[in-house]
Amino acid sequence: MQFNVRPYVCGALGRIDPAVLGKLTTAGPRLLPALQSADAALFSSAPLPPYHRLGHSYAFSWGERKPSGDDDWMTVAETFETPGLIGDGDSVTLHTGALGLVDVYYVRLGDAVYFSSQIKPLLSLVPVEIDWSAWASILQVTFPLGEATPYADVKRLPGSSALVWRHGRLATERRLPRWLRSEPYERWISPREIVELLDEVYQDYADRKLLVPVSGGYDSRLLASVAKARGMDVESWTTSPDDGTDTDIAFARSITRELGIPHRVITQDAADYPDDAVEVARRLEYLTPHHAWYAPFAKEVHQAGRILVDGLAGGPLLKNFMVSGAALEATTQAERSAAVLGSLSLGAPSQPFLSKAAAQWMEETVREQFLAATSMLHGHRAELPLSVLHTRTVRGIARSAVNLVGPEASFAAPFIDPRFFDAALSVGVARKDKGRFYREVLHAANPRVAALPSTNVVKQPLQRVPLRSTAAPARNYSHRMLETVVRRVPGLLSDELHEVVSGGPDALTRFNGWNDRFWVRGLVLFGLWLSDFEEDLSDLAPPF
Repeated sequence: MQFNVRPYVCGALGRIDPAVLGKLTTAGPRLLPALQSADAALFSSAPLPPYHRLGHSYAFSWGERKPSGDDDWMTVAETFETPGLIGDGDSVTLHTGALGLVDVYYVRLGDAVYFSSQIKPLLSLVPVEIDWSAWASILQVTFPLGEATPYADVKRLPGSSALVWRHGRLATERRLPRWLRSEPYERWISPREIVELLDEVYQDYADRKLLVPVSGGYDSRLLASVAKARGMDVESWTTSPDDGTDTDIAFARSITRELGIPHRVITQDAADYPDDAVEVARRLEYLTPHHAWYAPFAKEVHQAGRILVDGLAGGPLLKNFMVSGAALEATTQAERSAAVLGSLSLGAPSQPFLSKAAAQWMEETVREQFLAATSMLHGHRAELPLSVLHTRTVRGIARSAVNLVGPEASFAAPFIDPRFFDAALSVGVARKDKGRFYREVLHAANPRVAALPSTNVVKQPLQRVPLRSTAAPARNYSHRMLETVVRRVPGLLSDELHEVVSGGPDALTRFNGWNDRFWVRGLVLFGLWLSDFEEDLSDLAPPF
């Protein structure tokens, strides 16, 4: 991993033990000191000058977008979506971005917090112990919730949060982000105004060469249409999402041909899938089974010399993505939360994958975690899309742009720019139902492109293509990892799945449905984690 556009950082605040800090700074990439004082330390893989320094006060950030002057930490977090370390002579504050896209992990030892932008270096400070609640959410909803990581003693600082050292005490500070502090009423905005705002956001990248991956869906065609209309230097690439149809490639060709954008298809090889899956899992620190398909694409982006334009958050903001009819019709908070969690969770597999005890415990645990992670959203006018945005988008989907494209290459996420974000969020969920508002926006941007077939609304018969993730090389890899789960935690799996695993790799061919495939991927990820940490894990006794 080359930290070209975003550095690796680590450090500490509080009553720092020099020996512990020394272990942390030698456990990861080579570092340069950015700040060293009695109650704060910051190290970076590249020179990291403060964006503000005056007397005893200082302010650092390490996201791609840089603040220009002194400001309150929450304003910095909201405006630039960057973590940072701020000292004012009286206190030291370690903060995240408002959404928390760029991760801050930490361990607390005594009266000090030791932090890092990666989990692995922190494992040099604490025992490797499993956090079963994190794995429950990784398996059921494909990403961890709240502060959880796979490790009991390593936590993730959520978005809009800070750890503060003041007067000899450590405290956690949580704030409501801008979109929750604003008055919860709908502001009428037209599709044309949405397009104009996106055009305005693109001004920030006027002199940059852009790469807009077109997938055939709404988000990418909107981003490509507006970039082309501005006359920007833009190329488009497409790769297979490994969904068994590859309609993305055919639809993307039509879109880019209509727009006159150079288009390239990044091919994938089924024989490479196991290596891709392992590399992505380790690089994403075992946090999600998503994105193995994205590995060949990300590697090409690293060499492209262009800034990747990602449609992150477009689904929740513009088309009620993952918001079901049951959620829209719910009349109580409990019904709304249950409906959203139901949309985010994997459905029932074709046969039981987990033991009854494990399945019951997991369902209860994930429900409690989800309620806690979304509690600040309850009662907000935009609770439904924000619930998806603050969980699935940030913890699962954003990993491709943030952790696979970056830190080697730059990415832009125009939809989370404050100007666009606030406007899109002001549109009520009823106007967005069934994609109606988004189609109006697409028509305003480019009616000819809006009329082309979309992966969001597929009406024609689908042509099936082989899946890399279920081909023979993938089956062999998956089977090895499932055998590890059987050996290390036999009580996790159902008798039916034990029987399938005993049947060898080809017995996995029965799992062709979408839900089945994701249940397998999650358990395979768990098996890889168990294998990689076999020498470090002693107590795997489950709570069920």
